[in-house]
Amino acid sequence: MALPMMARRFVSELAHQEPVDQVFLASQKQLRPNRNGNLYLQVELSDRTGAIRSYMWNADEGDYRGFEDGDFVRVEGNAQLYQGAMQLIISNICKAREDEIDYTDYACLTPADIDRMARRVAELLRGMKDPALLNLAECFISDDELMQRFTRAPAGVKNHHAYPGGLLQHILSLMELTTLIADHYPALDAELLLMGAFLHDLGKVDELTSDRGLAYTDAGQLIGHTVLAVGILHEKLRQVEELSGEPVPTETVLRLQHMIVSHHGEYAYGAPKLPMTLEAIALHHLDNLDAKLHNFEQLMRDDANVDSAWTQYHPNLNRKLFKGTKASEVAK
Repeated sequence: MALPMMARRFVSELAHQEPVDQVFLASQKQLRPNRNGNLYLQVELSDRTGAIRSYMWNADEGDYRGFEDGDFVRVEGNAQLYQGAMQLIISNICKAREDEIDYTDYACLTPADIDRMARRVAELLRGMKDPALLNLAECFISDDELMQRFTRAPAGVKNHHAYPGGLLQHILSLMELTTLIADHYPALDAELLLMGAFLHDLGKVDELTSDRGLAYTDAGQLIGHTVLAVGILHEKLRQVEELSGEPVPTETVLRLQHMIVSHHGEYAYGAPKLPMTLEAIALHHLDNLDAKLHNFEQLMRDDANVDSAWTQYHPNLNRKLFKGTKASEVAK
């Protein structure tokens, strides 16, 4: 019989040299050789508060094949602060028993959260007055299979909103933002921008999967979510014409397609086209704002330097982030 685990300690709570005996969600496992040719296991372990890079030295094929990406695993080891980031050194890892798993420890969003956000998306879309856009919106809302995948999908694998339901949360946030700026910039077509916000990342329902950890699908690797989103839009435009007998106006279609393919804003960031309409430039900056603020907030919240007003240095950002003196005082 397995020994009882310690009281739950989440990833964001782990401290340097803290012993660990917890269940985590495993992903991105690799069995790799070190410089001396000895094998070690590398795996990402996560719960609802974040993820921690973890290593098991002197591992073997049995350790590697004892679980799969997407499995819940019971892990014993020690947390360790290394070069400003927390990592976990594993002494033992095995697939967790069902009675050891509390699924609420791993879900960032509750079913009630998902239901509330999905209803709000539908409410915003059905509030549009343009008949063509409203017909298009109804074709999406009435597609139960697509909407179920939409509400379960992550918005990313690593950066912002990287958890099941994250895509819904991100898209709803953008849709709400478009309603806030519409009156301030009357030259914008508010409903076109709202529809663009709904569509811009919708291809991630096919680009990403959360079935066995967060990962890219084959279609995601080979095609990407912008092209996939244009394909989804094309199918719904065909349905609109079949159901209503009236096609969506050509320019409206072009403007929607353009918002999808230009929302990354720069060629260097994967945009096939740069924003060339008012709605496209607005969508790009709102999308970037929502993603960046969510990412920075998470980096501050999960930072290992709990006693400091500053986060660790983030090489990909070329900076530390200032959490403020109040945050360090609370930690103490």
